[in-house]
Amino acid sequence: MSRRRPGLLTAAAATTAALLLTACGGGSGAAAGGPWKPTKPIEYVAPANTGGGWDTLARSTARVMEEGEVVDRPMRVVNKPGGGGAIGWAYVAGHEKDPHKLFVTSPPIVLVPLAGESRHTHRDFTPIARLISEPLAYVVKDDSPLKTFGDFADKLKADPEKLSVAGGSGPGSLDHVGLAGAVQAAGAEPAKVKYVPFDGGGEAITALLGGHVDVAVAGASEAQGLVRSGDVRVLAVSSEERVATLPDAPTLRESGTDYQFDIWRGVMGPAGLTDEQVAYYEKAYADMLDLDGWKKERDRLGWTDAWMGSAEFGEFLDAQEQEFAEILSDVGIKK
Repeated sequence: MSRRRPGLLTAAAATTAALLLTACGGGSGAAAGGPWKPTKPIEYVAPANTGGGWDTLARSTARVMEEGEVVDRPMRVVNKPGGGGAIGWAYVAGHEKDPHKLFVTSPPIVLVPLAGESRHTHRDFTPIARLISEPLAYVVKDDSPLKTFGDFADKLKADPEKLSVAGGSGPGSLDHVGLAGAVQAAGAEPAKVKYVPFDGGGEAITALLGGHVDVAVAGASEAQGLVRSGDVRVLAVSSEERVATLPDAPTLRESGTDYQFDIWRGVMGPAGLTDEQVAYYEKAYADMLDLDGWKKERDRLGWTDAWMGSAEFGEFLDAQEQEFAEILSDVGIKK
């Protein structure tokens, strides 16, 4: 796997900087005689309920990193659901300069503020690393009359009021944008789709199983267990190619809709972290990607490694903001 290492400080540079600061009697966050390390358990925030993509990433990475001993303190996952992520972000933003707070993130950190649903943007936090990507899955109950994504699109064109679609993020956020883009590419009007938001893909699929909605949109990893059990079927996935964990699910392009949408996921911290603190966590996550435990977990969940270090991840987020602003404007979502 090819990785571009951090543009801030490498682990060696962090060590040198910490030693120099200590020798000069200055600097904070670095222990005497060595680089910075956490001094207490790390609060690891998933800004949604259990069962969704954020929660899964937080719990998977915490377990692998602790078992692989790439972190010096326990990583305690805390769920802070609400507002499509905004509740969790507000919590972390209130702990500026606290190096013992991290949170998992994905496109909603850009999309939700653009939609006017959060006063905190990605610039209010410190990027640590981008880790993985996965596609969206458009799913229905096993007994649904909708057999293909084309069937779904045709129904939306004929009478959009007759179908409701659940997603694991707020209006104008991740699942909504992935749905709107696919619907628009299929020739339907995304603004007319009855979108029902939930806090996490797990809740969206639960609403589907309960008969409260006709279709659900969620990360492929969130759907695969119920696909295996036969409770739901996947109409299509949003990736360029089929995914190994859902081999029978066609891509949108195979279904006649020329659209692709990837969900990236990563980690951020509060504003004001020092270079040494960023370098510590950046190296820990980079080391995690080489662990056999991580590779097994990644493959089990159908994720793809998509590494970016802190500096590159920050530049990527800035570019995503511009790209998503255009998409939201095109589909009539941006506020």
